[in-house]
Amino acid sequence: MNMTVKLLLIAAFVLGIILPFGYFLLGAKTKSRYKKALATNVFFTFGACLVAGVMLLGGAPVHAAAGSGASGVGLGYLAAALSTGLSCVGGGVAVSGAASAALGAISEDSSVLGKSLIFVGLAEGVCLYGLIISFMILGQL
Repeated sequence: MNMTVKLLLIAAFVLGIILPFGYFLLGAKTKSRYKKALATNVFFTFGACLVAGVMLLGGAPVHAAAGSGASGVGLGYLAAALSTGLSCVGGGVAVSGAASAALGAISEDSSVLGKSLIFVGLAEGVCLYGLIISFMILGQL
């Protein structure tokens, strides 16, 4: 990758962080400053990602050696990581909603503790299912 392209990407990421703060801090106390800050951040972030993607995929194709199964192994590791990571993100979102509702219900009536713990436990079970799936994927590699 060219040195100028690297500097351009670094500048785009840095400007994508600094300029929205400038719009936010120095702008008038209206809602438009939030929109300007968000639009600037989105423009520079996605612009830098677009340039990086073009530079990544724009080169000459590289072919793997015959008989090497490295691509399948790499995709297996990627699948295991995604199954664990995404299930834990989903479980975290579910636990945040269920646990806050459970705490509110318990503060009003302490007899619902058992039922509320079951709902929180079911939400945490999603993370365990993702982990089990990733162990199954890694067992096949």
